[in-house]
Amino acid sequence: MSMVHTKHQDIASLDGWRAVAIIIVAASHAGLGKIVPGGLGVTIFFFLSGYLITTLLLREYAASGAINIKHFYLRRLLRLTPPLLLVLVVTYLLTYLGWFKGYATWQGFFAQLFYFANYYGLFFDAAHTVPLGTGVFWSLAVEEHFYFFFPALLLLMLHRAQRRHIPIYLAVACLLFLAWRCYLVLGVGVSVERTYYASDTRIDSMLYGCILATVQISERWQQTLQRPVVRHVAVLSGLILLLASLVVRNDAFRETIRYSLQGIALLPLFYYSVNNPGIWPFRWLNIGWIRRIGIYSYSIYLAHYVMLNNVDWISRHAVVNVLVALIISCLFAIAVDRFVDAPLRVLRARLR
Repeated sequence: MSMVHTKHQDIASLDGWRAVAIIIVAASHAGLGKIVPGGLGVTIFFFLSGYLITTLLLREYAASGAINIKHFYLRRLLRLTPPLLLVLVVTYLLTYLGWFKGYATWQGFFAQLFYFANYYGLFFDAAHTVPLGTGVFWSLAVEEHFYFFFPALLLLMLHRAQRRHIPIYLAVACLLFLAWRCYLVLGVGVSVERTYYASDTRIDSMLYGCILATVQISERWQQTLQRPVVRHVAVLSGLILLLASLVVRNDAFRETIRYSLQGIALLPLFYYSVNNPGIWPFRWLNIGWIRRIGIYSYSIYLAHYVMLNNVDWISRHAVVNVLVALIISCLFAIAVDRFVDAPLRVLRARLR
């Protein structure tokens, strides 16, 4: 999920997209998985992360002629780790005491704290070493692995390549990731979990967002893209392609080309939602309460699945338990935003 949150009033719709993504993920985990594709919510988070991180780094480079990678990592550390550490400490403690389900081990704790949860789940005994509900932390690991290399890679391309060529290089990288998935699925026959959770098969979902952020569109093309007929066709095509990627249920398709198609589909949707936030269907992304959900989305993501797996004692009715779990997750997110993230936002601002 997108773990990047700042007060970006000048980048419209991004908090709204976060809200869409967390609603999709939470609804899927709450029992609607056969109807609501939770994986799509994660892919939206990935795309948004790539787009936003690249946009911010390009702004920094335009303003100073450089990218302070040290400050970038400090900002990410101050944003991502405090809420994660809080959730891990509380969850592992309650699991150790027997109040939550699952297992509390030091190896599981440190694997999740240091963003190794995806490969830990694939290649180690995660089922017997982590609390129930913390499996969703795999996506944090994918994003963090992307953050490890991309700022330096972007800086290298800005120094060595012409700006207009950068989206092409990123597109080639996306093709290479697709080829790697095809080899693993069709050539080696790996499990669905291997391609779904691993960073080396999912980072291209973020690179598509990076492509959108790096494309330089001339004034002439801007005028063409803003024509109502072009805009409507592009948005409709993106929505249709996104839906089509969900209709095909074949595992080989889903674990190879599906992520690529979703990345391509999100390109026009994000472009118009950011540049034309007042048009349908994007204007509702900027409604106050929708944006507020987006602001809380990271902490909701951290807490919601743990709670969904540990509230069945409250009532015999599944719907009641789900509502209680989601309410607790939202209250937790509000508290984190006010008492943890608000003071740290001041520190992060100083590092910009």
